Parts: sequence; structure tokens; C-alpha cells
Amino acid sequence: MSEGRVEETYARLKERAVNFQFRPGERLNEIGLSKELSVSRTPLREALNRLVTEQLIDFRPGQGFFCRNLDPRSIYELYELREILELTAVRKACTEASDDALKALSDELYATGLAYIGKTVREVTERDEAFHIAIAELSGNQELARHLRQINERIRFIRWLDMSNRVKNTKGEHKAVMDALLARNADLAAEVMGNHIRRRMDQIVASVKEGFSSIYMAGPEELFERQCDPQE
Repeated sequence: MSEGRVEETYARLKERAVNFQFRPGERLNEIGLSKELSVSRTPLREALNRLVTEQLIDFRPGQGFFCRNLDPRSIYELYELREILELTAVRKACTEASDDALKALSDELYATGLAYIGKTVREVTERDEAFHIAIAELSGNQELARHLRQINERIRFIRWLDMSNRVKNTKGEHKAVMDALLARNADLAAEVMGNHIRRRMDQIVASVKEGFSSIYMAGPEELFERQCDPQE
């Protein structure tokens, strides 16, 4: 079996799973996907099983593969875990990161990470995630960063919704986190980061409702390519 073929199939299916281009709870048609992706059932199954392991799709014995549900409780629990990881990361980054590394992150944030006018929700969210992952990497704990990446994939759809509504506030909070990191004030950095994440947790039920509307009404692609509103 070609490893490259499996990787390509996995990447294409993962994009759909993360974006909810499969609808929540929808059974995945393996025969249809095999034809559409021009791939045999063996690499298709291998790719699907990898996504099950990453909890981006579900498998039900005797029934097959299904798109994961868009469930408020599950999303909330992922945000709780994200908060634990990010507070640990930002505290460790305050003590472990070099001055040069913190300055480089600050320069990158001010060069590209704060711009959002004329950018799509997808573009701005990618930069948002990159900032948070960079802090996790500066903590010096690569396992922490790896787990945060996995959580980000599972909550990315909700973060797209959040970013389309709160982009200006988000960028201001990023500046405050960066200032605390540069001052190596771990308590302040953790306080700002915690507030930054918890504000999103308060809106999860509303975001999930909006998510269903985006999936079933306009289609998720409309959300990803929506331009961020400078008035937000």
C-alpha cells in the first residue's frame, strides 16, 4: 500500500471532518468516498481509523463510520482542557523561553498576527491558533503543544464562529498576553489567558446553535471564507 496515498486520503478527509463538511451524526458512505477520492477501500479505511483515533469521526461496530456530533457538553469539556493546558503553557513560557524567542513571537504578532481587516475568518483563525501554539512550544514541553494541537482541531469549527463575531476583542487580548509574557509576569499572563478562554466558554451553547445554522443553511464554506468585520 502506498503510504503517500494513505496520507493524501487522510488529509482530505480530515479537512472535511474538522470543517463539518460531513454533517453532524451523518453516516459516511465508504463506497461513495472511495469513488470520489479515487482510492481503494484499504487506504480509505486506514485513513478513517486514524481520524477515529483523533476523535474527529466516530465508529460504531456493525454500523460504520459517522461524523462526530456537534455537542455543547463535549465542546465545553474540550475548552476546559484547553484552559488547563494553556495556563500551564503560558506560565512555563514566562520562565523557560529565551528573551530572543519572546521578542520573535512579539515581532510576529505585531507584524501579521493582529491584522484582520480584509482577512477571511479562516486566515485570522489560523493566525490565532499559531499564536497559542507558539506559546505552548515556548513552554519547552512538546507533549503539551501536541495535545493542544489536537484539541484545536476538535474545536476549530467553534473557533471560526467565535472569530467571526469577536475578532477585535481577541486581538486586544493577544496583545495583553504578549505584554505579560515580555514582562515575565506569570500570574498576569495566566490571568489574561484564562479570561481570554473563559469568555469563549460562556458562549459555547450559542455558538453551537449558530454552528448548526452555518452547516445546514448557508453551508460551512460560507463561514470560513467570510471576511472579518472591522466594526466587530
